[in-house]
Amino acid sequence: MKKILQFAVAAIIVLVAPHAVLADDNKSILVTGASTGIGRHLTETLAEAGYHVYAGARKDKDLEALDAIENVTAVRLDVTKQDQVDAVVAMIQEKGTGLYALVNNAGVGGGGEVVDTPIEDQTFVYDVNVEGVYRTTKAFAPLIIESKGRIVTTGSIAGTLAAFPGFSAYAGSKHWIEAYTDSLAAEMEPHGVAVSVVEPGNYKSNIRRTSVSRGHEQTVAAGGEVTEEMKQAYEATAERELSYKEPDEVSEAFMHALFDDSPLLRYMVVPNAEEQAWTIRTKVEQLVQLNQWGPYSYSRDQLVELLDEALSGDATSE
Repeated sequence: MKKILQFAVAAIIVLVAPHAVLADDNKSILVTGASTGIGRHLTETLAEAGYHVYAGARKDKDLEALDAIENVTAVRLDVTKQDQVDAVVAMIQEKGTGLYALVNNAGVGGGGEVVDTPIEDQTFVYDVNVEGVYRTTKAFAPLIIESKGRIVTTGSIAGTLAAFPGFSAYAGSKHWIEAYTDSLAAEMEPHGVAVSVVEPGNYKSNIRRTSVSRGHEQTVAAGGEVTEEMKQAYEATAERELSYKEPDEVSEAFMHALFDDSPLLRYMVVPNAEEQAWTIRTKVEQLVQLNQWGPYSYSRDQLVELLDEALSGDATSE
């Protein structure tokens, strides 16, 4: 009777959510930056599917909220602090749950125009988005290798687009994620570990508001005053950010990367056709730029042939 009920429940879930992934064991997944936005949405998605989630956050109120979710164990994890990373590794080892997957999701926005922005502002972005990813991957890799699991990182379409003025710090950090993914995937393949990057477009999260708020805090700390213009800028940012779609499609991509038998290396996830066209066109324009100079440039026909090979899956690296 119990098996019949379990089958019925599973059938209902599949009918309601055809892309849902049902946990077939007690896999544990660590999600960094799980307090809000994409990280929180993915944490809830994994927990609802029956997986055990170690959810990383920095603030007490966020840890308390995450701990209240069934199948979630909140862990204090600032990815810029080695002692906190090491403490979580030790805790997981002590609990004996193993670790099937690491989701490097913690990230920040920010930066500014190169001439006017303090080096410390750029350093902060890279401390989290680059060094934080490197640090957590290095620390948890032995556990992932032991389970022959998955490492998935939150990138961005900003990692492939040409950066806007004032956007070099954030976009640069996401460009680094692209290179990191390629290299790490090759390094982990002999260990039976699959590596992917999920590259979202503009979905609802807190990263933009948090970036603006951090600027306000820095102004006050330096003895300045948050002006009415700065307040209006925050309100405009909040209105735009809250108007975006919920990241359901982003979590769906993560679930495929984490559990499908044939995970992709890259998942570009955008909320509309405009962002798809914008991103793909940028890559095509960059290809044309790369092909403009030098004696070995390809003809149009040769480029089309290369594209056909790539689309058919016959392309090989030289």
